[in-house]
Amino acid sequence: RSEVGARALGSRSILADPRVLDSRVRANVVKQREQWRPLAPSVLAERADEWFDGVPDGGSPYMSFTAYAKEHMREAIPAVVHVDGSARLQTVASSTAPLYHALISAFYALSGVPMVLNTSFNLAGEPIVESPADALRTFLSASAELSLLALGDALVRRRPYPQRSSHLRPRQVPSF
Repeated sequence: RSEVGARALGSRSILADPRVLDSRVRANVVKQREQWRPLAPSVLAERADEWFDGVPDGGSPYMSFTAYAKEHMREAIPAVVHVDGSARLQTVASSTAPLYHALISAFYALSGVPMVLNTSFNLAGEPIVESPADALRTFLSASAELSLLALGDALVRRRPYPQRSSHLRPRQVPSF
């Protein structure tokens, strides 16, 4: 599903575990960005105030506000908190993004953390993916740091491959 605007809001995103600092490192490697650059949390709207101070009354569904992770929560989510404790969060409500909310809820049930790391699904110098073909091309062009691609009901898994790219063989994929 497409989105409009400068932010990836879950439909065209790279998602990762916010509890692991290496998630931020790996996402920035994929995007060829400086390691100090922060990445955003997509947090369940009904849990945002438990983890962040300064969440606007209407939430932040378009990732347009900065909040501050509560002091005692910062160590739990290092991949999405900047050095000053800030985060440009997206609040995700079941009424406006039911599938994304369900995914984050499932992660919450497994981890105890009601959010995921979210960054736009694009490589350096490229726009955010728009079509399934863009997504597949970007996934295949990205470093091995991206291991899975969800396209509608399909899940594409990257096979481990030798270090030399000359060993890669193209495979036929179904058309979209």
